[in-house]
Amino acid sequence: MCADECHLVAEPIKPITGPRGRKDVFIHAFSFPSASLRLHDPVSRALGPDERRREFPGVLLGSPRGRIMTTVNATTPKEVSALLVIGDKVLSGRTKDKNIGYIAEYLSALGIDLKEVRVVGNEERAIVDALNALRHRYTYVFTTGGIGPTHDAITADCVAKAFGVAIGVDPRALSILHEWMKTTGAEMNETRMRMTRIPEGADLVLNKVSGAPGFWIGNVIVMAGVPSIVQAMLDEVAPKLKAGTRMFSETVCVDVREGDIGTPLGEIATAHPDVVIGSYPFFDPQHGPTTNVVLHAQDAHKLARAKRAVEDMLERVRGAQSSSA
Repeated sequence: MCADECHLVAEPIKPITGPRGRKDVFIHAFSFPSASLRLHDPVSRALGPDERRREFPGVLLGSPRGRIMTTVNATTPKEVSALLVIGDKVLSGRTKDKNIGYIAEYLSALGIDLKEVRVVGNEERAIVDALNALRHRYTYVFTTGGIGPTHDAITADCVAKAFGVAIGVDPRALSILHEWMKTTGAEMNETRMRMTRIPEGADLVLNKVSGAPGFWIGNVIVMAGVPSIVQAMLDEVAPKLKAGTRMFSETVCVDVREGDIGTPLGEIATAHPDVVIGSYPFFDPQHGPTTNVVLHAQDAHKLARAKRAVEDMLERVRGAQSSSA
């Protein structure tokens, strides 16, 4: 296995039907050399044809705009993306990644192909080199890991270096974290302050699970590594992504525990395969245990039907709880 960096490359061989009935990316290659990407590497739309040839020697350019075309409909361009997983613990096997499959399926539902996955350790050179390689090739680069409070969480600094911008305490992030500390009763300290350092010019990606935000700079979207936070952050950025088809979103805030609705919510997800449904529990000081149910779909009518199903289910759950009280 590759100790310092691992590559997963997705090639459009044959679409397969995955969970929820959608066509998922089939990741079938491990540690591919860069030469194997020649037919599948998209190039930056910001570069002209001559610049693209100089920037990516040996890359076969499939269209004047450097866009990958879908295998389903050759007249409709699809957005393409890469994922950079950051963390020594992932490479050592101490942490089992649970984000790659979820992100691949999530982006597929948005009409965005996940074409490449890299895993690198907490090393500045490896992170910066990977970011610079990926962000020039793909519409979006998503990163997970390395933005926590620990000393080895260096992703934000590496992103700033890759873009050549300054980094410092962001007043917006600081305000968000201060409010979160008040809600949870925790105290702000030097360690937590590390999570407020954001590269200059970046937009924040809100974190409804634990407060500390991620950020979005250029075409790079930086997220935490905890799966529940990754899922919540994807819900935050999804409506802003350039997708093959517009994505509609609805959020239903419910005053019940996630465990009380897990089974019926799964049944609703099965009954509505074209709607992505996620649930995110949190504690509200006024209302106690609360859950946000977030729904995404490309069809507004299908989204409305799924939302109505969620609302009807919540009424039944509340009724059952009232009867047993």
